[in-house]
Amino acid sequence: MLMPVDETPLARRLRLLGPADGAGELGGPGETGDVPVREATAAWVRGALDGGLLDLPLPGGGRTVERFAALAQIGATDLDVARLAEAHADAQAILAELAPDLLGADEQRRRLWGVWAANPPQDPLAAHRVSGGWVLQGTKPWCSGAGCCDAALVTAQADDGYRLFAVALDGVTSRPVEGTWPARSMRGSDSRSVQFLAAPANEVGGPEDYLQRPGFWHGAVGVAAVWLGGASGVFAAVRRAHGRRPLHPHALAHAGAIDALLAAAQALLDQAGADIDDDPRDSRATAAVTARRVRAVVERSAAEVMDRVGRALGPAPLAQHRDHSKRVGDLELYLRQGHAELDLEELGRQILETGL
Repeated sequence: MLMPVDETPLARRLRLLGPADGAGELGGPGETGDVPVREATAAWVRGALDGGLLDLPLPGGGRTVERFAALAQIGATDLDVARLAEAHADAQAILAELAPDLLGADEQRRRLWGVWAANPPQDPLAAHRVSGGWVLQGTKPWCSGAGCCDAALVTAQADDGYRLFAVALDGVTSRPVEGTWPARSMRGSDSRSVQFLAAPANEVGGPEDYLQRPGFWHGAVGVAAVWLGGASGVFAAVRRAHGRRPLHPHALAHAGAIDALLAAAQALLDQAGADIDDDPRDSRATAAVTARRVRAVVERSAAEVMDRVGRALGPAPLAQHRDHSKRVGDLELYLRQGHAELDLEELGRQILETGL
């Protein structure tokens, strides 16, 4: 079971990194405008990186449950921070799997990495071969950490297929596009579009390797761990309310139901971590089913947690407590990173065709 957000050692360490000015209840980035919020979140994540808090165990190495627990704890602290932290941790795992030579230098390891893999149906980012390597040309949407990452793993369409590239972000050949994140939720994640202007890039693996590697599904479970942490953070409002005065019977019933939801989702997440360690190369071809199951259960559980917390506490936390309101709005948006019925359709097809 996830520990309450204010009792988690990692969450306490992250909270201490939070900026003092304009901070939310847990020391999170303030709400004074897009640029200050982005900068505050970036400073928070940079502090976590420099402090070694983002040096997580790699998936499949025997400590995957620990990796997922850390991602959940970061998600319980702040989802903007978690969005950047999860991407950085995923980038480290991808590089270890496909291009370990890029992680050799300490300078590379101390960079803040993004993973920008949105693939729009129209005008996808293009990769072109040039003398001595590759360049990227076009615009990539949904790039979290657009203005603060030092480097990113970016997918692009090349003449020989869909490829992954490592790009050093210089602000000249790659630059964020203002006005491409009008939403109020998850403003601190700085998920703007990025324009690439013949940006030099290093290939990471071969064509289609990004999607076909076992680690793709390990990373998908990591996102669900962050969602689960976010749900635990929302539930923290119920714990705080009960600490001020005893809850009424219906609120207690919601609290019990939420605890059961989180415990069930946590058990499935832990089992997924153990399964990944037991079969890191996915020799049994079960990684995709496992990831889709975990994501479906966590998504549904998190949505129900938000509903039950609202029914238990009424409008006051949403209206009067900025930190709680931010958590709910951020989590609702973050959950939509999943593909809803499209993922469920694929899960149904897989289990019926494979007998898993």
